[in-house]
Amino acid sequence: MHELEAIGRVLLVGLIFGAGLPALFAVGLRTYALGQGDADADGTTHAQNPALKAAGWVLFFLIAAIIVVAVLWIARASINYHLHINLFPFAPTK
Repeated sequence: MHELEAIGRVLLVGLIFGAGLPALFAVGLRTYALGQGDADADGTTHAQNPALKAAGWVLFFLIAAIIVVAVLWIARASINYHLHINLFPFAPTK
């Protein structure tokens, strides 16, 4: 049963990062695009919405932060070994 639980965890994390981050990026793009003012085909214009633009930027920042933390997590042993900086003190060191 231990192997099945481990497979389930890997599947869940893979779905979150493999499909969740690109989906979150798409939501950020759509939110930012809705915040931009644009013109329809008939020439009517829509005003900009700064709140939607800010929400798009917040989502972009969140995605960038997740990626940076993930890279640092992967390289934590090398960073600790070469620079003697323990970025994640709660994580076991090798």
